[in-house]
Amino acid sequence: MPTELPPRPFDSPQPISPSASVAIPAFLARVYAWMAAGLMTTALAAFLTVSNPAVFNAIFGNRLVFYGLLFAELGLVVWLSGLVGKLSSGTASAVFIFYSALNGLTMACIFAIYTGSSIASTFVVAGGTFASMSVFGLVTKRSLDGVGSFAFMGLIGVVIASVVNLFLKSDMLGFVLSCAGVIVFVALTAYDTRKLKMMASTIDAGSEEGRRGAISGALALYLDFINLFLMMLRLFGNRR
Repeated sequence: MPTELPPRPFDSPQPISPSASVAIPAFLARVYAWMAAGLMTTALAAFLTVSNPAVFNAIFGNRLVFYGLLFAELGLVVWLSGLVGKLSSGTASAVFIFYSALNGLTMACIFAIYTGSSIASTFVVAGGTFASMSVFGLVTKRSLDGVGSFAFMGLIGVVIASVVNLFLKSDMLGFVLSCAGVIVFVALTAYDTRKLKMMASTIDAGSEEGRRGAISGALALYLDFINLFLMMLRLFGNRR
């Protein structure tokens, strides 16, 4: 189930002016660099966890530890999403990397559930899908506010239904939720990218505000990609 539920404003941004558009590539480059750093941190933490049987068993052999980490992740991402505008860029970036590492600890379980080849192939498919929707969000001239609002409401529904399914353990409901989750995070990827493009037109990428905005944007896209990957893995992954 998705463990992240960051707040997403739905205000309509102003059109990009020709002069402001010069700053967009620099800001977006910083966003995607931080997102990549987060993904690499998650992958490294997951690999180290799976490679160390003692650590793996300590996390997944004790439900209290596992669910404690999940709740810590949720609390941390909500806290970071809400306060990133008030933190220094250095503190925000450190918390983001720490959250990415913490996420890697809990995601290590996918290596015990799914085959390595299906994880790799699903990662490639998810990456291609994410890239396509991100490009769409960058080039479209249409407002995606309606799409964002609809997707966010869908995200809330998926999270609630996923919690319910922890008790029902329905394979059919799980399949439906995975399909809905793919749609939701595909839509959110386009919306968040469009929102970041508009944000880039109003701030200086090299300023403290710009650096904090890049961390906030990287967190949003990181969550979109991670959850898209997990939803696709549930649909297409081959279990061991």
